[in-house]
Amino acid sequence: MAGDLLTESREIIATCAQLGLSVASAESLTAGRFVSTLVDVPGASAVVRGGLVTYATDLKASLAGVDADRLEETGPVDEVVAAQMAVGAARACVADIGVSCTGVAGPDPQDGKEVGLVYTAIAFGSRAHVVEHHFTGDREAIRSATVAAMVERLGEFVAKLAFGPDPSTDSAAE
Repeated sequence: MAGDLLTESREIIATCAQLGLSVASAESLTAGRFVSTLVDVPGASAVVRGGLVTYATDLKASLAGVDADRLEETGPVDEVVAAQMAVGAARACVADIGVSCTGVAGPDPQDGKEVGLVYTAIAFGSRAHVVEHHFTGDREAIRSATVAAMVERLGEFVAKLAFGPDPSTDSAAE
């Protein structure tokens, strides 16, 4: 899997560099692993602006600009929080694309949310698209699956920016 992530990361870096796009992240349960995966690629500095590790709930508000009232109301594992984290990462790091994750890696549930519940988001401008995941396994497996999902989603997003939707997977083409 690590080789696949490196291959996907290379494609992301190359495509973003061709398009002149930059990327930033706000990571909670992965604690910087996503941005670290991207910067394993030589030349990543042309694309990756930086990342926020917002492991503590209060840092989601103070660093990523997540609405503090929302955090109080829902807790950090929430789709709106993920969206605001992605937008906030791009804003804080002055990047074109923001990528985020928030979730429960375990071993115990958090704020009534089950282990393995993860939200990932990709923001472009002030809009974000969020996906809810339900990963299984131990803490390490959930964190690794989250990074893989973030890399995969970013790869799909930049490919669509570069080449348009894939007609073989686009439901509008059916």
